[in-house]
Amino acid sequence: MKGLLIAGTASGVGKTTVALAIMAGLRRRGLVVQPFKCGPDFLDTGHHTRICGRTARNLDTWMLSVESNRSVLRNAARGADVIVAEGMMGLFDGKNGSTEIGSSAEIAKLLRLPVVLVVDAAKSARSVAAVVLGFEKFDEELKLAGVILNRVAGERHYEMLREAIESSCATKILGWLPLEPAVAIPERHLGLRGAAELAAEGQEAAVEAFAALAPKHLDLDGLLELDCGLKMAEVAPDRVVTSVSADVVSVGVPSDHAFSFYYEDNLDLLREQGAQIVWFSPLTDDSLPSGLDALYLGGGYPELHAKQLSGNRQMLEEVRAFAASGRPVYAECGGMLYLSEYLSVDDDRYAMAGVLPLSMQMTDRLVQFGYVTVEFTEDCLMGRKGTVVRGHSFHHSRMISRGTVATNYHVQYSMSGQEELEGFGRGNVLASYIHLHFRANPAVAENFVAGIRQARTLQAVTA
Repeated sequence: MKGLLIAGTASGVGKTTVALAIMAGLRRRGLVVQPFKCGPDFLDTGHHTRICGRTARNLDTWMLSVESNRSVLRNAARGADVIVAEGMMGLFDGKNGSTEIGSSAEIAKLLRLPVVLVVDAAKSARSVAAVVLGFEKFDEELKLAGVILNRVAGERHYEMLREAIESSCATKILGWLPLEPAVAIPERHLGLRGAAELAAEGQEAAVEAFAALAPKHLDLDGLLELDCGLKMAEVAPDRVVTSVSADVVSVGVPSDHAFSFYYEDNLDLLREQGAQIVWFSPLTDDSLPSGLDALYLGGGYPELHAKQLSGNRQMLEEVRAFAASGRPVYAECGGMLYLSEYLSVDDDRYAMAGVLPLSMQMTDRLVQFGYVTVEFTEDCLMGRKGTVVRGHSFHHSRMISRGTVATNYHVQYSMSGQEELEGFGRGNVLASYIHLHFRANPAVAENFVAGIRQARTLQAVTA
């Protein structure tokens, strides 16, 4: 199968812009493109999905095993003509400074994806060749398949860059992109603005702009010469759990401008266990969907919509009543903010669902950013005591007050080495800042759905 991984020399060099231009250009040729994102990012995957018309998946060698990464790649790529994966940070950046663990380079080697390096060429001339040469030689096991120069001032600038690279480097130049405002994606505190949000603002013209850039500036034929060396037959098929219709449970999952951070593999694993995902919007819906057995409240940007969320009092009351009924509620990051008593944004304080005795406040910087290892310290909604699962932490908020509430997680942050007790629970409610990746330990999805069935049975007995 055709495939490549778009990496960068560092964060902020334009990997996403280049990746989206390639995806859009290949789609315009009539090809089916399966997108992937290396690392735990939720936002880039939304833009990939919008451009490709296929759900983007995350590849991650720190959270997921070798077998899981290969399984994610193979299953998602079924029916596609070409794989385009976008890397994270710099090509060799990962968990630490001494190894390739968790890096895009590790993923490329594991999945045998040729690497195309994005270089920010703004304000550069011959020195760009030193950068490319350094990446060529840093890890000789990882051969670069090509380089794309970004933010090039024009044809004359490109010719100077091309001459420098071709005179000193073996890597083939596969194109360049100018600084093009039409394809710039606005950013905010957690990264790029969401795809659905931009689409709602009439930004669909950007899709055409990306597609128009590709044939003009990129060597699409050269990119299509690159092959993913991973044979699909090498990967064992997923274990699929079949459930009779009577065992299907309905899980309400919010999806709108305030809540959109979910790993698609988490939802897939829940479906495999017999869960039906039912979408709803805490922003615009008057009430919860009928017949729900559980809630899974993901992350997102509730702070940007705090006034509207707080003003939808009927929805808040229904969420409180749902939790009080004993039906399971699992919340991550933004979902936990929604379950708190109050959320403070700047100088304003907004009443939230009040399911947990927590008060939260937005901050002007990231708090506890990075990969996380979680061990359950008690039997809880997501599994038995001693269960270990990995995930990541990524938020601009902090807890400013906490009432009496149990903790269920022992959390270790990989970057800081800090440890703490987290995972706040009350009854059948569990909330945390941590975004768990269920495929890091599929028992989490199994236990969650089993707990939903158990709660439903108990309710039926006591009704």
